[in-house]
Amino acid sequence: MKKSVSLLLFLFFILFHSQVSGQVFKLEELAGFNKLDMDAFKTEIKKLKYTFYDRTESPKFVLYEYESPDYTYKIGKFVYTEEASQNHIEFQFKDRKEYDAYVKAVLTAGYKQTEKGKIITGENYMDYFKGKSQIRIVQPETAQDAYAILVFK
Repeated sequence: MKKSVSLLLFLFFILFHSQVSGQVFKLEELAGFNKLDMDAFKTEIKKLKYTFYDRTESPKFVLYEYESPDYTYKIGKFVYTEEASQNHIEFQFKDRKEYDAYVKAVLTAGYKQTEKGKIITGENYMDYFKGKSQIRIVQPETAQDAYAILVFK
């Protein structure tokens, strides 16, 4: 009886922690967010208890960023004014294990690595394509910086 009570308590705390902490998104969810217009994106992300973090606006794009309840993750939606094909979702996380899991998920989903390089700020990236779909995974320059996965239309 004690073992089953201990097991139930353990499962409860795991489930409770997963509800309170931030949410990791599947590739399909990130792609789905990218298909939404900005108002629908804001509504969906707020349902997941992410809070507004920042808004950046330039002549070329508008970016809305949201942060997870535990401040572990950030998600942003870029909407470009001139070139809609550049619209994308950017999801930031800090854990190397999550990075490895995303790379594995990208490859398992049939994406092929096509290019490596550095972005303007110096971080390394890898591009993956599957048909017309593109995913870019950016590695941080230092351990304090975040990994990022960018999902384009």
